[in-house]
Amino acid sequence: MTNILRVPDADLYYELRGDGPLAVLAAAPMTADAFAPLADLLAADHTVLTTDPRGIGRSSVDDRSAPSTPSQRAADLARLIEHAGRGPAAFVLGSSGGAVSVLALAEEHPSSASLIIAHEPPLLEVLPDRDELWAGTEDMLATWEAGDRVGTFRKFMRIANLDLPEEVVQMMAGGPPNPDDDFQYRNMYRATIGFRPDVARLRERRMLIGIGEESAGQLCDRASRALAASLGIEPTMFPGGHIGFAEDPAAFEARLRKVI
Repeated sequence: MTNILRVPDADLYYELRGDGPLAVLAAAPMTADAFAPLADLLAADHTVLTTDPRGIGRSSVDDRSAPSTPSQRAADLARLIEHAGRGPAAFVLGSSGGAVSVLALAEEHPSSASLIIAHEPPLLEVLPDRDELWAGTEDMLATWEAGDRVGTFRKFMRIANLDLPEEVVQMMAGGPPNPDDDFQYRNMYRATIGFRPDVARLRERRMLIGIGEESAGQLCDRASRALAASLGIEPTMFPGGHIGFAEDPAAFEARLRKVI
């Protein structure tokens, strides 16, 4: 089932699959489509909620000049969970920027979910080289404002410590302008990577910090390990890399079922 939930300043696109305990899969800036194969597998015995984050894909915002913060996206998830009418979610899995959204959900809406899984959150503030990373980020965003999409993506990969062939870079960043990209870089990026986790509050929640087995040395791997250490827990390893849930949904689902 697909539908739109109206909230005070946005229209949130969401999808529901299956029947059973509520499971929520959240990404940012990726849309619900990225989670579709994993959601189909989990729907065998869960009601699975996926959504496009505000201002991205099929979710609109009233003011496209306003920021999209982790706190706002957490409130959106809380409203969607309540709207689904299945009680608190059995678990909420967030990946990348969506992992930051679910960290905010754990802090600000603790009754919304029994278990929070933050998979590879891109958090600069937990890293010792945050100042250097922020300088690189501001340079990257200035490159975006200058209209150099390919150059922006190259700088993004350098900050994230990702290595892709040039032909892949051209394929991913060299196409026509995408309003979602503009909204991401201008409205989402700084607030997401600048999120400061409240460690004391997060320690009160049932939480897992997930890392892809193939993400070693990447920015999100380092940030996830730093966050897990501050929480006094070991990171939970998942198959694949940063988007292992999309690369091999079956393997990711098998691991996910073991850890939940």
